[in-house]
Amino acid sequence: MMMMLNLYMAYLLFFFGLVVFISNQKHLLSMLLSLEFMALGLFMNLVIFFNLFMYENYFTMIFLVFCVCEGALGLGILVSLIRTHGNDYFQSLNIL
Repeated sequence: MMMMLNLYMAYLLFFFGLVVFISNQKHLLSMLLSLEFMALGLFMNLVIFFNLFMYENYFTMIFLVFCVCEGALGLGILVSLIRTHGNDYFQSLNIL
């Protein structure tokens, strides 16, 4: 019963991160935080499933490494955007 509650909480973490990411955000930093929140929900989901089926948890370490690389890349893009444009608003970017 407790395992199902933890699995439900992992799904809620991912879903709330997805809702924040899809909603209309003005700042790049809030989008990056919601992506990290979704990665945390996926990590919890992976840990629960691997423990449920009694697999090794090596893949979770690889997943955490990729999450850290994604966060560092996002922060690097954020810093370069602030240096070139002066803010992190999406409206200041010219996509075309």
